[in-house]
Amino acid sequence: MSSHENQYFELSEFAFYDGSILPQVKIAYRILNPHNSRIAVVHTCFRGRIDSTWTAANGALKGHKVVVIALFGNGESSSPSNTPKFPKILDYQDCIKAQHELLTKELGIDRVDVMLGFSMGGQITYHFCATHPTFAKNAVIICSSAKTSQHNYQFLEGPKAALENAVSPERGVRAFGKAYSAWLTSAEWFDKELYKQLGHDSLAAWDEAATGSGYNGWTGDDLLVMLGMWQRGDISRCVPSANGDLKKALMSIEARVLLMPCLTDQYFRPYVNEKEVKSLQHGKCEVVPSIWGHIAGGGANPTDVEWMEKKIGELLHED
Repeated sequence: MSSHENQYFELSEFAFYDGSILPQVKIAYRILNPHNSRIAVVHTCFRGRIDSTWTAANGALKGHKVVVIALFGNGESSSPSNTPKFPKILDYQDCIKAQHELLTKELGIDRVDVMLGFSMGGQITYHFCATHPTFAKNAVIICSSAKTSQHNYQFLEGPKAALENAVSPERGVRAFGKAYSAWLTSAEWFDKELYKQLGHDSLAAWDEAATGSGYNGWTGDDLLVMLGMWQRGDISRCVPSANGDLKKALMSIEARVLLMPCLTDQYFRPYVNEKEVKSLQHGKCEVVPSIWGHIAGGGANPTDVEWMEKKIGELLHED
């Protein structure tokens, strides 16, 4: 699989959903397997960079030209950390507006074979398919949802408060990581000391990586603007005719959708996807049988990756 440095697409006089206008913004992206004809778009997730984004490229997407696109706020695309006067309120619609310009006008892509995302990457995939119903033939949404639940919203208030009330930016980011860390996996994962499979010989060693070094390069402002976008996630805002009705918004999606929640995910519970799939025109829900919680969907456990790649491959093989 070929790999290249990040590329950047710039847009002038960009109007955000909240009414803010910036003279220039940029979208970071990378193209893998550029000579393949089938096209896949993969989105970054919360606290995800292009380099760390799992694309299933060694499995289900190996035959595709893969365009990996960074969300606004991730520190690679325009973000508070690299763009003066960047708005404090960010929405998925802002990302979609810029990404659609990148794909159609810069890259000449008017339809993709599959769009894929994990966590916030799954949410923007959902939002993209609701905003542009015919743009993606297939969508793979991993450990995510069409609308951020009240429970998910409230969980995020904890790390947010830890960050905002710290005595220094550095302590704020670390406090954020501490408040966030136990939600990443599951109680069963901790009981079985599966952090050892990640190379950590103790809980303290894992904690240092998960709440300390794992946040190297991240600023509080970037984390906050992405967290707010996550909290506001709701595809019914993308479909005017739905009038706020989530079921109607789901019914408007024309792509074949594969939902893959993890059995023990504490953010995006499987029952939510199992409920959503009933309103999709062409939907299927496959629950990842794992105790790795949310990070199962991010490629943390090879067994889970193999399981997910098989399911994605089956979906794409049906084309």
